[in-house]
Amino acid sequence: MKAVNDFRHSGTKSTTETERERRNRTIARKAAVEGFVLLKNEGLLPLAENSAVALLGSAGHIIKGGTGSGDVNQRDVVNIDAGLRNAGVTLTTENWLADFDRRYLDARITWRDSILGTETDADSTSVFNNYAQKTFHMPGGREITEGDIEGAQAAVYVISRVAGEAADRKAEKGDYYLTEKETADLQWLDKKGIPTVLILNAGGPVELTEVSELPSLKAILFISQPGQEGGNAVADVLLGKVTPSGKLTDTWAKQYRDYPNAETFSYLSGDTSQEFYREGIYVGYRYFDSFDVKPLFPFGYGLSYTQFEIKAGSVKADGCGVEVPFTVTNTGDQYAGKEAVQVYITCPQTGIHKEYQRLGGFFKTPLLAPGERCEGSIAIPAKQFASFEEERSAWIAEAGKYGLWIGNSSVKNELAAVLTVEKEAVLEEVPHICPMQEWLPEMLRPDGILEREAAWHAQAAEAGVPEVPFAPAPEKRPVPYGDSISQEAKRLAIRADIEELLPLFYGEMSKGQGAIGAAGIKVPGSAAETSGALEKKYRIAPVVLADGPAGLRLNKKYDVDKETDEVIPEGFLASLEGGFFAEGQAAERENAEHWHQFCTAFPVGTLLAQSFDTALVEEVGRAVAEEMGEFHVGWWLAPGMNIHRNPLCGRNFEYYSEDPLVSGVIAAAITHGVQSLPGTGTTIKHFACNNQEDNRMLSDSIVSERALREIYLRGFEIAVKTSQPMCIMTSYNLLNGIHTANSYDLCTQAAREEWGFAGVIMTDWTTTMHEGGSIPWKCIAAGNDIIMPGDTVDEVSIKEAAASGELSEEVIRKSAERIINMILRTNSYKDAEPYGKIMK
Repeated sequence: MKAVNDFRHSGTKSTTETERERRNRTIARKAAVEGFVLLKNEGLLPLAENSAVALLGSAGHIIKGGTGSGDVNQRDVVNIDAGLRNAGVTLTTENWLADFDRRYLDARITWRDSILGTETDADSTSVFNNYAQKTFHMPGGREITEGDIEGAQAAVYVISRVAGEAADRKAEKGDYYLTEKETADLQWLDKKGIPTVLILNAGGPVELTEVSELPSLKAILFISQPGQEGGNAVADVLLGKVTPSGKLTDTWAKQYRDYPNAETFSYLSGDTSQEFYREGIYVGYRYFDSFDVKPLFPFGYGLSYTQFEIKAGSVKADGCGVEVPFTVTNTGDQYAGKEAVQVYITCPQTGIHKEYQRLGGFFKTPLLAPGERCEGSIAIPAKQFASFEEERSAWIAEAGKYGLWIGNSSVKNELAAVLTVEKEAVLEEVPHICPMQEWLPEMLRPDGILEREAAWHAQAAEAGVPEVPFAPAPEKRPVPYGDSISQEAKRLAIRADIEELLPLFYGEMSKGQGAIGAAGIKVPGSAAETSGALEKKYRIAPVVLADGPAGLRLNKKYDVDKETDEVIPEGFLASLEGGFFAEGQAAERENAEHWHQFCTAFPVGTLLAQSFDTALVEEVGRAVAEEMGEFHVGWWLAPGMNIHRNPLCGRNFEYYSEDPLVSGVIAAAITHGVQSLPGTGTTIKHFACNNQEDNRMLSDSIVSERALREIYLRGFEIAVKTSQPMCIMTSYNLLNGIHTANSYDLCTQAAREEWGFAGVIMTDWTTTMHEGGSIPWKCIAAGNDIIMPGDTVDEVSIKEAAASGELSEEVIRKSAERIINMILRTNSYKDAEPYGKIMK
């Protein structure tokens, strides 16, 4: 294979919007619309196209995505006021919005100055920590007056929240709770009797119980963080150009205290060094449904402008799993729309305790006109019916009756069939992993769940629900990962001297730019590159890595020396907040010319998952891959797929759901999309139990093996087995006392031996570079192949361990083999094929 990465740098001098940008704008807009969730609508929406609207709140400053590594520096962003203007809506609040703009700019500058302080080092870790800890909060607007709403048929009030890397959200006003000003504004609008739409622009839930029942608050639309085309997408839904069809991938509680870990999550426990997962398997709707706690909005919930009828067909079962056929009909008479069909499983409670129900599968219909119907089916693999029994270390489908429920949310579904398992089935026996080192009392079977089981059994018998015999068969083990290693990679890993291979195990050194944001030179703003140590002798070229997961995080603008054609390093502030923090930091350079990299800011992970549309998510993945090819990025540091264990996790916006099936299926879909193009691959992260951001590098997640396997690893398992991502990224935290990057149980036993993972495993950034962090050589021994971004501490540790024999020659050559194999699959080589095609 011939290396082709001898480019100087990746951008363009042109500022003209390209066809690729226009095409990806369209995809971003469509993806946003499909993931919006209509939480309430009492006849107000859609608005008439010629409506006059009193637009209020943060409508002029949409939060397109989260902060930190999840940010994207796009060409521009369409705010909600711009989107409504583009659609021809008349706004009665021009003066109010102009005043808010002034307040917003003042607040942003004050916030920026508080973060920069007196720092002079643009790459200072303390600047980044300040940025992470000092979350920007939207200012309040001035008082609303009668003149602001005069002539308006409706009010649209926008509430926005910012969250991001390295800090959790807070159970405080202005974050999880509404501010006094926000509540007062909505109450004022209610007293004036003006029909109001509340738009929630946040990465996760905000408590709305207090205001949701205001008589004049007729509609609530959750737009999450919708990417750069969010404003146009909002206008599409408000004006009925598109019927909303998104569904919640999380349960929204009436009060924060209703979550099972509300009082002990992260900073609320008073000790962020340990996080006890006492709720066990009862996460999200598994808890609310099992303990009969009524939420404000349930999992899988979302309204439409039309209505649908879902009817199940004859369920079929064999050893591999169950097929649930169905028919969906649009029973409305005005609007076309799409429906997300969901099937839930109720397992028998006769053996080990289980949640009341779990999601078995889902299907997003095509657009159906009034009266139109479609047929489909949902295939549920046998393992989805199994539970992990710790005593036998096995996945078991116990004997008994399993209910299959079909509908469009976790609370709106009907019993479709009863599966009868006559004999216990052991689907998979596995070695124990990640043993707990501390006692952990977990929630057990809730009171009344056996009576609820008896009730649905009686309901099934009375209604004559068909019973279907089901005999689950042992799961077929995946092909061993070694079978996919190319002969070229094997030959080189054997041929090279041990000393030549060692630099492969840490990223290319940051050339004095510092660890945080060691921005690439060839691709400015990229996160890192793999080592180029083998390039000169063996033509093993470095691979460029770029952050996600809402698109590529690169510098929108960078400078090149006219005489040398070399990129002029600018430090990480150049890529932070689209260069907002670098404004005024450097004078115009005489010998410099400006180059550009315009990437697309797609909707965040949660919003993509809320579409329940795997074909759409694949399309987003292909669009990202196209940009990766254009900018010479080989590995995308996405998708993020940790479980939404608690709504206060600062990075929940990057992740998909509280449900592992949704997480795994959506991650597999975007991986299929990215890896359908030659030379590009995903990096699923953060492996595993990275469910909080406060003290993320030293926090110890203490979790039982059952909860670990059923909740926190299950999504990764699904993604690996169905899409074979090129890479996995381990997390910062410890898991039962061991840093995940040092965990043989995670990296080798689970990912490779059990799931057949064939790719590269890398650390998260700087995990070995601080006191108490991962030990560099132990990363390689565990099966974590590459330490990122690369530092002398890693080099020294690995060389010493190799010399002493702590790192054996066999481990070194096997890890090098995996790294070389993946590098040869990337766009660093002109004849690289789509990795998805190779694995199939």
